[in-house]
Amino acid sequence: MAFSRRNKPQSARTSDLEDLVVDIRRCSKVVKGGRRFSFSAVVVVGDRAGQVGLGLGKANEVADAIAKGSEVAKRNIFTVPMKGSTISHSVVGVFGGAKVLLKPAPPGTGIVAGGGVRALLELSGIEDIYAKALGSRNRFNLIKAGIEGLNRIGREVNAYRLRRGLRDGTA
Repeated sequence: MAFSRRNKPQSARTSDLEDLVVDIRRCSKVVKGGRRFSFSAVVVVGDRAGQVGLGLGKANEVADAIAKGSEVAKRNIFTVPMKGSTISHSVVGVFGGAKVLLKPAPPGTGIVAGGGVRALLELSGIEDIYAKALGSRNRFNLIKAGIEGLNRIGREVNAYRLRRGLRDGTA
């Protein structure tokens, strides 16, 4: 029996995800009768085992904005490249004016990071890492820069394997 996208059964992967609200912002619009408020929520979703995603939800109520952000984050899940409980090498992720430096740390160090980047790293499952925010302090852009940095790790590790294989003559 074929399932459409709407009534597709829930996968086991989405059932064990936990979400964390990183930032809630209020925006006001002046109309004839007074002010209209809307809210935006930045939500990070992860399973603490290598899967993490980010979502931004906007609505007229806080709860609706969080729910929308959570749904968007579940659609944007990606796999984090890890080496044990940390990352394989240092990397700088850039998004907009925000830069995030991610460095591997020895076992037992914990997560040395601030704000939204800490939430991203905790829910991704990385246990030992140093992170430093450089440039802009906008939470959403910092998290996006952290994601870009984690994605660069995967690309650089694959490039290293390719170069190594080409040098050995095995490719």
